[in-house]
Amino acid sequence: MVSFILSAVVLLSALLPVTFAQTHTDCNPLNTTGCPNMPALGGNASFHFNSTWSSKLWKTTNGKVDQYDDGAKFTIARSGDSPTIASSFYILFGRVSIVMKAAPGQGIVSSAILQSEDLDEIDWEFLGSNTTHVLTNYFGKGNTTDYTRGKEFGTENPQEKFHTYTIDWTKERIQWWVDNNMLRELKYAEALGGKNYPQTPMNIRLGIWSGGDVKNNDPGVVAWAGGKTDFDKGPFTMFVRDVYVQDYTTAKEYSWENMDASGSFEKVKVINGTSDALTEAHKPHGVKNRWNALSKGVQIGIISGVLGFVLICIILITICCVKQRRAGKREFAALEAEQNKEASELLAYKQQMASGRFGYGNNRV
Repeated sequence: MVSFILSAVVLLSALLPVTFAQTHTDCNPLNTTGCPNMPALGGNASFHFNSTWSSKLWKTTNGKVDQYDDGAKFTIARSGDSPTIASSFYILFGRVSIVMKAAPGQGIVSSAILQSEDLDEIDWEFLGSNTTHVLTNYFGKGNTTDYTRGKEFGTENPQEKFHTYTIDWTKERIQWWVDNNMLRELKYAEALGGKNYPQTPMNIRLGIWSGGDVKNNDPGVVAWAGGKTDFDKGPFTMFVRDVYVQDYTTAKEYSWENMDASGSFEKVKVINGTSDALTEAHKPHGVKNRWNALSKGVQIGIISGVLGFVLICIILITICCVKQRRAGKREFAALEAEQNKEASELLAYKQQMASGRFGYGNNRV
């Protein structure tokens, strides 16, 4: 019975349009001319959401996202909430790893997706009431005619534990990984002979929304999301702690100027050069972020250096104190000896005076 329900959920998810809260495009190059160039990452960068992150590289596109020690906090407190952020940079094939904890709650959907302006898409989705599985999915050009894309995989309590969710995307295949385990691989030809294969520059979109919000969704969406959301049981929160991104090109920008209706990656113009996004990503944004941006080896080296310096200072201070104490002892001994000598001489003089040897008016010698 359980396997039947899971299969039904997967089938229903394939029937639904792309992820509701994050799916949008400002300019679809397949039906509009003059779409602007997209800023590329053109390298690799790490983003630590439990410290200050650059507002130039990550934009809040809906609601409010707060910062806590556990990471960026996405919260649904009432009907209509759907806090979302998106990267301002794009990648054309690459690897994205997201360290996150999904939100609990019936009807609550946490999502981490890659999406292009022509509606190519690669998804991680998490239903708040499903504590044993995660959903993987993909779309090509927003095409919803193929109903076999969504696949679920067992994952240990994604609402209670941080896991690393990775998408490794090349022109030949897409892989979905949880921690160090590959759950799924999709090859180019398996996506309707490549027609449904995601292959255009994508940005990263992270967010949470209520598929069980009966005021804003139709019954099919509510059923897919796991049922009606009771907002009185909230708030419902997703945390994103870290995001690692590697763009498999060295582009400065991506251009649509050669794009045609095929939506092929071969029609994307790659403008090479050092990107503004990569330069910005490698800047320190606050002391904590500067420290987090360093590799573990460098951090250990800095800590070892500081401890070594402190130890050397302690040793030098100790040596100086010992030397000073010894010098003080020598000076005191010399002073004491001089005082004893003077005391002896004074005593001898007094004795001589008392015996009258040096008395005036006497003929004694």
